[in-house]
Amino acid sequence: MHNYVQTAQQFRETVLTELKFLPNSEKYCTLYTDPNTPKNGYFLLYERPGYYDFGIADYTIDHPFSIQFNNPQRLVRFGTVYKGTTEFQLDNEPVSSFKPSSFFVVEQGLKGKQIWSTGQHFHGAEITIYEDYFTDIIQPLLKTELDFDLFVKNYTYHYLPLEVISIIQTMQTLSNKNILDPLQLESYILQCISIIIQTIEESPNNTFTNQLDYGKVQIGTDRYLHLNAQDIQSIQKAHDILSRQIEHPPTIETLSEMVLLHPQKLKAGFSHYYHMSIGEFITSLRMSVAANLLCTTDLRISDIAQKVGYLYPSNFIKMFRQTFECTPLQYRNNSKK
Repeated sequence: MHNYVQTAQQFRETVLTELKFLPNSEKYCTLYTDPNTPKNGYFLLYERPGYYDFGIADYTIDHPFSIQFNNPQRLVRFGTVYKGTTEFQLDNEPVSSFKPSSFFVVEQGLKGKQIWSTGQHFHGAEITIYEDYFTDIIQPLLKTELDFDLFVKNYTYHYLPLEVISIIQTMQTLSNKNILDPLQLESYILQCISIIIQTIEESPNNTFTNQLDYGKVQIGTDRYLHLNAQDIQSIQKAHDILSRQIEHPPTIETLSEMVLLHPQKLKAGFSHYYHMSIGEFITSLRMSVAANLLCTTDLRISDIAQKVGYLYPSNFIKMFRQTFECTPLQYRNNSKK
């Protein structure tokens, strides 16, 4: 089926209609499910209409459809996709796909088409902030205007600061407990905005600009590596491979062979481009997936440890405690209270 929409809200409503999801008002949010086929999953929507919304999705597509969009709105979207690959095509651009990753994008005048196929499973969380929120709330607080031109319009940055990823995971945990009230929701969104603004103001050589202006990477007192567009493509490919293989990630040497980039340039370029080492990225992804499994499944701790690549549960528990300041079992119990 083919649909045509002109706003982000229409886009969301059309997807929910195709899924046959009906709304049910909860204490602080709206839960969308198909009452006839609950196994197809759900969508949770928290919102302050016209200003922002926070969505948590975990659903399976039961029939193919597409949406044609021509959206003049300016908005900011960011979040984490844990599972699911989306095909889309912007006007005058080749068909692209978005795979599991953290992401950040400033949209305006977005035109194109997105396609869904039967059997696709999507799981992730996303925050959308509309321009009026920046104009009415953020700018008066900061007493300055946010320069959206600091970001390339309609370009998806495959990055979020780790603090933002952690905040989004906390929001999901509170949602699972049904205690993500409007005050907490807005406070977390404001924290995310503050961290992102600080990231781009700290230096012109920040993570977002690094994804476009490659430049040179310092690897010693007087030593530099120069990155070209092909190097960046190899680094992005390495990011995608690691995202898909968190259970058994390849070694640096194997990964460098897979993406045809020298190990030293791969390690230095990855850290420069994503503001974290390859090891830190793997750990961050593993912990995010593990936290989600603890909240949404009844899998044993040892099984979750294996799913995210830890041979010994004790090593997994140690790293989880370092990340979340509690054990996996405490995390699960807290999420279910």
